[in-house]
Amino acid sequence: MQVSHGVSAVFDDPNLVSAAGLAPVLALAERAGLHRLVTEHLTVAGSAGANTAIKIPALVAGMVAGADSIADMDLLRHGGMGRLFSEVRAPTTLGTCLRGFRFGHVRQLDAIASRLLVALAGAVPLLAGAGTVAYLDLDDTMRETHGYAKQGAGYGYSKVKGLNALLATVSTPCSAPVIAATRLRKGSVHSFRGAPRLITDALVTARKAGATGTVTMRADSAYYNRHVVAAARRGGAHFSITARMDPAVRRAIASIGEDAWVTIKYSNAIWDDEEGRWISDAEVAEVPVTAFTSRRKAEHVTARLIVRRVKRLNPASVPAGQGELFAAWRHHAVFTDSPLPMLEAETIHRGHAIVEQVIADLKGGPLAHLPSGRFAANSAWLVLAAIAFNLTRAAGALASTFHAKATTATIRAQLITVPARIARSARRLRLHLPRSWPWQTAWLQLFTSTCGPPGAAVS
Repeated sequence: MQVSHGVSAVFDDPNLVSAAGLAPVLALAERAGLHRLVTEHLTVAGSAGANTAIKIPALVAGMVAGADSIADMDLLRHGGMGRLFSEVRAPTTLGTCLRGFRFGHVRQLDAIASRLLVALAGAVPLLAGAGTVAYLDLDDTMRETHGYAKQGAGYGYSKVKGLNALLATVSTPCSAPVIAATRLRKGSVHSFRGAPRLITDALVTARKAGATGTVTMRADSAYYNRHVVAAARRGGAHFSITARMDPAVRRAIASIGEDAWVTIKYSNAIWDDEEGRWISDAEVAEVPVTAFTSRRKAEHVTARLIVRRVKRLNPASVPAGQGELFAAWRHHAVFTDSPLPMLEAETIHRGHAIVEQVIADLKGGPLAHLPSGRFAANSAWLVLAAIAFNLTRAAGALASTFHAKATTATIRAQLITVPARIARSARRLRLHLPRSWPWQTAWLQLFTSTCGPPGAAVS
């Protein structure tokens, strides 16, 4: 492919837009009640809180289109965007709105995000099969910051200076994950800090969004904590948490007889960080164990310890003082009350890695930066990023089977950032999009579902 000769360029067309896919996405947000929810639940004081029903959807729209900073919100003000959307606001105005937030306003925004997700799940096949089985995955990530002006920034477990974002996602075996709850925390926080409250909130949202069947809360060893387990049980969910290799867990593993191990072969190899290699076969066994025995008896939890072991190929990686059993094998233990058979429960726990894709999607989009020096503004930015993520996921579910599970970057590139020229016909706007656009069918399906006439009411 080569550039044609004699090309010139000029920015002079007032009828072009670079993100025509925002039209159906914002129509979907309006049908789900985003503007109404902001009006009813958000009460930011002063000039920063003026017209929040316009500013909040504008911030979400910018994120859906790929904005990862306040300045990037200028992409909403080009060409024919003022004709396609009403009352577009400048980045400075949107930034002033965010800086007016306090902690209580962020919690109000959490309530809006929760209610919007419930409305989207009721209008779009967002969580197919949730009435039977659903998974709530919990994880956190450090978002690196620079300089000294960021409130709450500090060095966390990754030795990176920044702020810590905690997320809870909901998914099913048939659907991609959506974000049920978020919380921004200072950088030096422990991973499990605030996790029980987040689990409680996320389970309430998940139930209202249709997850009325069996729900399993999955997490890694950072959340191996009695409060996390108690929160899952109070919410009516099973738990499946990677167990830390404390003395009690090591004793339980050592008690497993050699004849109890079942050999399994993975259809897809698993990367083992400690061994630094791909693993395609392993052995699995289980043993009942009582955890958190250092606490009072009422706080003890008895459940299954499902253990996967693989051969150590590098004896030099064994920590000093380990016995012969742990020198020969590397063990990965899961503490769970799942009623499923051992191999199925172990396979389902490994599915917890799906939350990493959500984090990667956010970091590749609106969470590439935390744009403000104020902690509350960055907290609001995280909640808005979750709203934008869920809206993008809902748009993909409406467009096609492929886009229902595609990454948000793929949905953005194929359905959102589509150039179009605006024309007027019979007092209506018409979008002229590129001929032979590879994803034309999916885009039209999304557009018809959101911008077409509403369906007949069912009595």
